[in-house]
Amino acid sequence: MTQDPLVVFTPSGKRGRFAVGTPILQAARQLGVDLDSVCGGRGICSKCQITPSYGDFPKHGITVADGALSDWNAVEERYKSKRGLIDGRRLGCQAQVQGDVVIDVPPESQVHRQVVRKAAAARDIVMAPATRLFYIEVDEPDMHTPTGDVERIARALETQWDMSGATLAPALLPGLQRVLRQGAWKITVALFQDHRGGAPVITQIWPGLHEGGLHGLAIDLGSTTIAAHLCDLKTGAVLASSGVMNPQIRFGEDLMSRVSYAMMNPGGEKDMTDAVRTALNGLTEAIATEAEIDPQTILEAVFVCNPVMHHLLLGIDPVELGQAPFALATSDSLSLGARDLDLTALAPSAQVYLLPCIAGHVGADAAAVALSEEPGKRDDLSLIVDVGTNAEILLGNKTRVLACSSPTGPAFEGAQISSGQRAAPGAIERIEIDPITKEPRFRVIGSDLWSDEDGFAEATAGSGITGICGSGIIEAVAELRIAGLLDPSGLIGSAEATGTPRCIPEGRTHAYVIHDSTASGGPLITVTQGDIRAIQLAKSALYAGARLLMDEMGVDKVDRVVLAGAFGAHISPKHAMVLGMIPDVPLDAVLSAGNAAGTGARIALCNIDARAEIERVVHQITKVETAIEPRFQEHFVAANAIPHATEPFATLRSIVPLPEVSFNTGGSSDAGGRRRRRRA
Repeated sequence: MTQDPLVVFTPSGKRGRFAVGTPILQAARQLGVDLDSVCGGRGICSKCQITPSYGDFPKHGITVADGALSDWNAVEERYKSKRGLIDGRRLGCQAQVQGDVVIDVPPESQVHRQVVRKAAAARDIVMAPATRLFYIEVDEPDMHTPTGDVERIARALETQWDMSGATLAPALLPGLQRVLRQGAWKITVALFQDHRGGAPVITQIWPGLHEGGLHGLAIDLGSTTIAAHLCDLKTGAVLASSGVMNPQIRFGEDLMSRVSYAMMNPGGEKDMTDAVRTALNGLTEAIATEAEIDPQTILEAVFVCNPVMHHLLLGIDPVELGQAPFALATSDSLSLGARDLDLTALAPSAQVYLLPCIAGHVGADAAAVALSEEPGKRDDLSLIVDVGTNAEILLGNKTRVLACSSPTGPAFEGAQISSGQRAAPGAIERIEIDPITKEPRFRVIGSDLWSDEDGFAEATAGSGITGICGSGIIEAVAELRIAGLLDPSGLIGSAEATGTPRCIPEGRTHAYVIHDSTASGGPLITVTQGDIRAIQLAKSALYAGARLLMDEMGVDKVDRVVLAGAFGAHISPKHAMVLGMIPDVPLDAVLSAGNAAGTGARIALCNIDARAEIERVVHQITKVETAIEPRFQEHFVAANAIPHATEPFATLRSIVPLPEVSFNTGGSSDAGGRRRRRRA
């Protein structure tokens, strides 16, 4: 019997099979996908715009052919002609399922917009920017000593500021004479001086004395989110922070899926490069609007990113990063023009700096964390974990610094979780379960109230309670373990075994009900056995990477653990320890560094000496390759237990009692407790 076509939605990861002819909007609604619509599917409001992706998707086990959706119709044509529609977009109410398809829901089509929680952390930075402003008075032209305007500007910089050899960015040449005469031969120039030497470059010119802004962008280009900080290059102040989902998610939620997409689809790397550059231009325009500044005053951008994102930003095929020896096209830092990367929203002559990569799987984002946290300058032994779809881990002190990456996958971001969603208003982000009553209380993004507090229903009426985000699912699993509803192997008990009707049957396993609003047409939010397994795999990869570095260092303990990234700022040390994500240390030795990679990018943006420093430091960091190290698999298997199969976690157990329960009724642990407990 032929199966109905499979429809996969990104970034939610939700999927289902639907009959041929089903509108995409209807499929989204049945799956609980966050796709907006105001007009009721009549093709008027355009809120339900979607982007189909075509080609081979090994991760989803499907090939999307050209006819996967119904043909472009008159309603879509009318809308595009009157109001415009981005090339490649379709209206979800008009496009109908014809075959297997991957559908991306762009941020503007989501009812509950992603909250990119990577705000800039307060940090004292010594200002020494590569771009500075200089006011000069230029000699007027003289027929008796003919010289060009460019040459007289260079001479003025040398005589008035002792800046010799300055050149003019070619993009400024067409408007140069107008600006000079408008300013009556008095101008302000922005001069870029590379930290590695070379002639300074004039990247912008204003008539007269320019007292307006001089700005730069520090960008953390992650595989899931892109976060940008707009900085004043004179003071270092962060004027605005903003972020967007990385649109490459539709090609694959994790890095290896994107590498596979490039392998399986000729030209796929170009599609991913175009998508991320378009997103960066949109983000630049949005952050400039938010800060109420002219984008033409954004004259620098600093990027930090993992190696796959690094290559795709540069337009380099990432296929070599998907197989040993994981060769980078280049690992050194790069300085180039914004126009070389099609970053047209920045000033035409803006300069871009990319931090160096440490190795094939440890990128410029890890280098930025090292620049921000400086583990090599400390006496104590620090374990620094930047948690995301791909975790970068640093371990070190003054004697030595080690680094590795670990493929945690998208579960920590709320993806591949049954009730999971990205961080947005209405998503459960905190949860506690009473060990006695087994009843939950929770908080959602957008409200400071707990669900059992007065006023919660009113406070969340606008957003509703829509799902559970990454920090919420992590706390939920840990709380299930603390409350005795989950055994060390990761099995959820039945209602009879746990004493609570919140543990409900789901196939041959069980799920725990956090919130049920189905009576009013809302969602049933549960933690399923599949969710537990996804978190176990993610946390095991994280712990195994950290433990591998500890083996290499020859230690069994670390002095402190630093959780970096958006995750690090929104999860409690207790829950991270209960899960066994990180080694056993006192809870007060687990610290949050916020978006350390973004902080490192800001430091490099505002201080050219920091660029030279990190270029020196990365050559002193020892890379440990998890992909070819046998001990990684050993540590991974032992870390599947919650918190761990062999490590005692004595410090944790002295603070948090973990019930010794077992819900294995005879099925193998690999089966995930599929055999139901028989009723008495």
